[in-house]
Amino acid sequence: MSNTTVTASTAPAALGPYSQAVVAGDWVFTAGQIGLDASDGTLKETIEGQTLQVLENLTAVLAAAGGGWRDVVKTTVYLTDLADFEAFNAVYAEVVREPLPARSTVQVSRLPKDALVEIDAVAHLSR
Repeated sequence: MSNTTVTASTAPAALGPYSQAVVAGDWVFTAGQIGLDASDGTLKETIEGQTLQVLENLTAVLAAAGGGWRDVVKTTVYLTDLADFEAFNAVYAEVVREPLPARSTVQVSRLPKDALVEIDAVAHLSR
């Protein structure tokens, strides 16, 4: 089994030496996405704006890998301030629907580009 890297032109390019995602068999492992707009490279300003952009970026990466949110089994959320948890959840719940993936949420001291939120996902493609 060989791994395949995934590139979604509608999601921001990787900020370093890594892939947006890797497909290994039926599994997709995404890199963390922050709230960068792929069209102009700007970072959304609010936790709500960044969360929505992160989820849109992940949607694009998942689609490029041949999947979608229904295939996601686990997400990991990194917040720079857990006080944003409620506002984050409100936006997350608008995009991520049943079946809800498992999720971990942690507070971190800093994220690339001083983002407020970063999310990565693991998906299992049902063929």
